[in-house]
Amino acid sequence: MTDSTATARPRRTARRTSNWKTLLRDVVVIFVVAVLVSFLIKTFVARSFYIPSGSMENTLQINDRIIVNELQPKVFGLQRGDVVVFKDPGGWLPPAPPPTGNAFQQGVGAVLDFVGLGASDSDQHLVKRLIGLPGDHISCCNALGQLSVNGVPLKEPYVLLPAGEQAVSEKSFDVTVPQGTVWVMGDNRYNSADSRYHMNDPGKGFVPLSDVVGKAFVISWPVSHWSWLDDYPDVFRGAERENQ
Repeated sequence: MTDSTATARPRRTARRTSNWKTLLRDVVVIFVVAVLVSFLIKTFVARSFYIPSGSMENTLQINDRIIVNELQPKVFGLQRGDVVVFKDPGGWLPPAPPPTGNAFQQGVGAVLDFVGLGASDSDQHLVKRLIGLPGDHISCCNALGQLSVNGVPLKEPYVLLPAGEQAVSEKSFDVTVPQGTVWVMGDNRYNSADSRYHMNDPGKGFVPLSDVVGKAFVISWPVSHWSWLDDYPDVFRGAERENQ
């Protein structure tokens, strides 16, 4: 064996080691960037929630997953008819249950939540349809059982009612939405503890806009339920106020 051959082998070994280090560095950089991008998207753009109850049937089914646009209302305004996700304004939900699973499972869940792929806090948020914007006058029900917004009776095709019921709400109400808040109701009107059921709370049933996480725009899971969520602009046509 010549001296040149003996010298070449360590060089090749050194190059292979250097290549592995470069590859490992690239993988780490890509992973960190992906996590950072996912975190930023979840924080400022969009995030996932699952549906824990039937209060929005038949629009949303239990265990559906939805994607929420967080740019509304942070950047863009909300509209009547939007399906919105919001934090508990106070007293709408029972206390959060203690964490389940072992430490490893909780750790994995925390990581998935951090990057926006998990939705473990869904049961501490609510999803309803936005019926009234700040300043709106909302009343229910008229002689036909309809809800009215700013004096305009609505024909609501998304509402689920028990067999034989005509009124879109079993509770009567007449409210004006304060500035900085919205009035929300579930599509499953006789099975939804929404604004109507919190009129005696300190917040009078109104949800602060600061508690609204965003507007749900698509059902992402299961695949068989995949669809865009309709905000039914025609339903609320004519209910706009002149000063809006």
